[in-house]
Amino acid sequence: MSLINDFLSLIYPARCEACGNGLFGHEQFLCNYCRLNLPKSNYHQHSNNALEHLLAGRVPAKNTLALYLFEKSGGVQKLLHAIKYQQQKELGEYLGKLYARDLSAHKCLHDVGVIVPIPLHRKKLKLRGYNQSEWFAKGLSSGLGKQLDASLLERSVETSTQTKKKKYERWENVENIFTLKNKQALANRHVLLVDDVITTGATIEAAWQALKDVEGVQISVAGIAFAAKQV
Repeated sequence: MSLINDFLSLIYPARCEACGNGLFGHEQFLCNYCRLNLPKSNYHQHSNNALEHLLAGRVPAKNTLALYLFEKSGGVQKLLHAIKYQQQKELGEYLGKLYARDLSAHKCLHDVGVIVPIPLHRKKLKLRGYNQSEWFAKGLSSGLGKQLDASLLERSVETSTQTKKKKYERWENVENIFTLKNKQALANRHVLLVDDVITTGATIEAAWQALKDVEGVQISVAGIAFAAKQV
């Protein structure tokens, strides 16, 4: 069957979402080269990392994690664009499972009780049809064997895109936009907040503001990518 898939892939090649080269039948979404060579952050191995420094004094995160480091016009940007704008939600789930392998080996999230994706406003969710962060969280949930709950955190205020905003403007744009629907569900639990790309940390900080009064709550943060050079 593998030989048949490889033969068919030569005639109707699926393309690597990062580099555009054809995929062999045993490859999914990413060619082996990109899967091995895209710039991983490896933050799960280094607690004193750039994302931790960014959130210091703002978000008391136990773990600050990102699968990749974002590079403008690079392969990681292409992955994010495919997930967010080209209906490739399954790619987000695939990357979540991929990252879960690294995280499971390191066991830094062994005591996480629930995974909570950063939500979209209902209007944007209806327009796009899915939440890209939730699909990445699905992959993490499956790979780590942890509960996923996308209903606890609600984006109650619609905001404009963050893409071209400066750091302070990003914070102003997301201040007080999240509502926690059930405080008791997160009491005394370790929550993994999941976003797609983390740039200034403003969205993560806004989510923490909605969670911070929950008794005994602890949080960790994970993203598909961290745009370290953009902040």
